[in-house]
Amino acid sequence: MRVFAIADLHLSTAQPKPMTVFGPGWVGHPQAIWDHWHEQVRPEDVVLLPGDLSWAMRLDGALSDLRLLSDLPGTKVLLRGNHDYWWPTASKLRAALPPDQVAVVNDAVRLGNVVIGGSRGWLTPGHEPLGAEDERLLAREAERLSLSVGAAERLRQPGDHFILMLHYPPASPPYPANPLTKVVTAARPDVVVYGHLHGVAPERAMKHVGGIPAHLVAADGLRFRPKLLLDTGGAPPLSPSPDHPAAQ
Repeated sequence: MRVFAIADLHLSTAQPKPMTVFGPGWVGHPQAIWDHWHEQVRPEDVVLLPGDLSWAMRLDGALSDLRLLSDLPGTKVLLRGNHDYWWPTASKLRAALPPDQVAVVNDAVRLGNVVIGGSRGWLTPGHEPLGAEDERLLAREAERLSLSVGAAERLRQPGDHFILMLHYPPASPPYPANPLTKVVTAARPDVVVYGHLHGVAPERAMKHVGGIPAHLVAADGLRFRPKLLLDTGGAPPLSPSPDHPAAQ
C-alpha cells in the first residue's frame, strides 16, 4: 500500500469554472489530474485530499465531483479546505460519501498501517501579526487539530505510520511558532501535508515543522501529479478502522 497526496483539485462539474482564469499553470486541468492519477495510483493505494476539492456551494452540487473521484483508483481521504463551502455536517457528509472515500472531521482514520488526522488550519502570523478574529479562528483550528491528534493516538498501533493533513500552511514566513505548529510538533507525525498556496513551487515552500517533514501538495505546484509520501508494504486498506465514524 502506498500513500499519495494532492490538494486543491478545484473541481466544478455542476457549475463549470475553468481554472485557467487563474493563470497558465492551470492549463490541462482537470484532465491532467486524471491522467497522472491513473498512471500512478493502484486500487490498493491511499490518496490524501487536503482541501478545496470542489467549487460547489451545496452538497448536492459537489456529489458529481465526488463521483468523479470514485472513478479513480485508491481510497480517498478528504479534508475540508477554505473553498469547500458545500461541506455539510460530518454526519451528512459521511452518509453521502461514496464507499471509497472517508473524511477527517475532528477525528482520524486508520487505513492499513497508516493513521491519518488533520484539520483545515487558518491564517498564521508571519511578518505581520494577526487581527483578533483571525487569532480566534486560528485557536479554534488548533483545538480541532488537537482533537484529531487525540483520536489518532487512540487508533495507532505499534509500527503504524502517522500523517497529519492541513489545508492552510502550518506557518507563514519567517515561520514563527503558532498554535498549529505547537500541536504538530507535540504530536510528532511522520509527515505533514498542506495545500492552499498556488503559484508556489513545492521546493520553495515550507519543508519542515519542528524537524518534521512538510510537503506542499497543491495540485498546480505538483503539475497535477499526486505526490508519493510513503510505501508501507502493508495490507491494502479494505475499509476504515471500526473506530472511525465512517465505519459505524
